Amino acid sequence: MELIKIAGVNYIYSDGHQALKNICFNIDKGERIAILGPNGAGKSTLFQLFNGLLQSTSGTVTIKDMPVQKEYLAEIRRIIGMVFQDPDDQLFNSSVRQEIAYGLMNMRISGQALEEAIAWALEVVGMQGYESKSPHNLSGGEKKRIALASVLAMKPEVLVLDEPTAALDPRGVSNLVKLLNDINRNLGITLIFATHDVDIVPLLADRVFLLSKGEIVLAGTTAEVFSHKDIIRQIDLRLPRVAHLAELLARDGLLAKDNLPLTIGQAKNLLAQDALKKAGFGD
Repeated sequence: MELIKIAGVNYIYSDGHQALKNICFNIDKGERIAILGPNGAGKSTLFQLFNGLLQSTSGTVTIKDMPVQKEYLAEIRRIIGMVFQDPDDQLFNSSVRQEIAYGLMNMRISGQALEEAIAWALEVVGMQGYESKSPHNLSGGEKKRIALASVLAMKPEVLVLDEPTAALDPRGVSNLVKLLNDINRNLGITLIFATHDVDIVPLLADRVFLLSKGEIVLAGTTAEVFSHKDIIRQIDLRLPRVAHLAELLARDGLLAKDNLPLTIGQAKNLLAQDALKKAGFGD
């Protein structure tokens, strides 16, 4: 089912800067979508169009056939859950429980239903027992989880995450990637995230839209997009580190493969196949 449709969207700021140029794409239910691009590419501007924080200068943004206009914003904001890059921009209550309850109470949820929703959201993100803690005293990874829980509690159909792994250490990145994939798989929630961290894209996305200077310059599966190595590098990004290593090995004749692996698992399988071929097994 088509959840989001972006058709011919342009956005020009009041100072005349054109942040988005003729953006067109559709997103279906259950997909995992990466909006990949360097800083200043227009990723955050695009995300603010999804729930009416900004209105496009021209073109249309529709969520489940509803145009992003004032009369539909309440329903659209129920469907689209936004998680900001910096959780400190999202967390403002004095306790974790109050943080998660805030959006629910605005939806007129109270009593036992409220308590069950809070408990469920904390369980999903693995933060049970944190109800009385202050969000502002938590670690960066914990804050990310609480911000995510506060959005999940309202049962959105789509999670939109701006630079979800920003400021996280490697363990925090790994834990968040696993959590988001579990949310997508187990709850059926569509994931859309903006990033310039190329290493997480193959782990967290089925399709990629590569954004540069407000324009989509590439679109396709992760393998299709990362196969355009020259374009990736021209806009000041790089290949995932695993792919770059495989590229170097292939260049030196140590790996006979044009289709570069994007994850450690893919690299392991590719190296095993290559070793078998060199030993006289396989095709």
